[in-house]
Amino acid sequence: MPTISFASSKGGAGKSTSAVLLATDLASRGASVTIIDADPNQPVSRWSRKPGCPDKLTVISAVTEETLLDAIDDAARKTTFVIVDLEGTASLMVAQAMSRADLVIIPTKGSELDAIEAVKVIKFIGRQEKAYNKTIPFAVLFTQTNPAVRPRTLKSLEQDMLTKGIPLFGTALHERDAFRAIFSFGGTLSNLDQGAVSNVPAALINARQFTAETIDMLRRQQQPAAERPAEVA
Repeated sequence: MPTISFASSKGGAGKSTSAVLLATDLASRGASVTIIDADPNQPVSRWSRKPGCPDKLTVISAVTEETLLDAIDDAARKTTFVIVDLEGTASLMVAQAMSRADLVIIPTKGSELDAIEAVKVIKFIGRQEKAYNKTIPFAVLFTQTNPAVRPRTLKSLEQDMLTKGIPLFGTALHERDAFRAIFSFGGTLSNLDQGAVSNVPAALINARQFTAETIDMLRRQQQPAAERPAEVA
């Protein structure tokens, strides 16, 4: 079953938020999902202990370098999707998770400094490809973007990455109060009190677009190379 790892070399990029949004949306569609919380800060585990965690979603915490691969393999046998929220450093645990990944998602904010950190993760992935002698698919996901305006800086970063052949999500996860609210109140976007949290419907649409594009990326990775559509430069 597909294993998706979320990796970032710095905090605040939206890694855990993206992982939970994807996992809860997949679970809402009827898929069984396991999130492995390998972030030392345990944000996903704290969220899961609050009310409203979907029945089809399991969160595993307290994994170590010695137990991570077994946890991933066991979850892949039991659930349709495995999502790994990684720690924000280049470590053996991160390398191990990448060796099992069908897709590595690299969340980053739309600034030059954050883009530099994203490139560090991409270079780390390249080293793991050599170490494990396998291709590790990845894509950069821009997060915390303005839903109304795409600044020139963001457009420039996107173009620069595309020119360098770096795969990007066409969907960006916007700056939304609803995305923060699920960590405060628990549960999913669908369960939020729309009287207390603004723009929940827009947040739901944004999260579903992200999920749909992730599923599409996974499907394309499963196609033989000759059948895959050409990448747009």
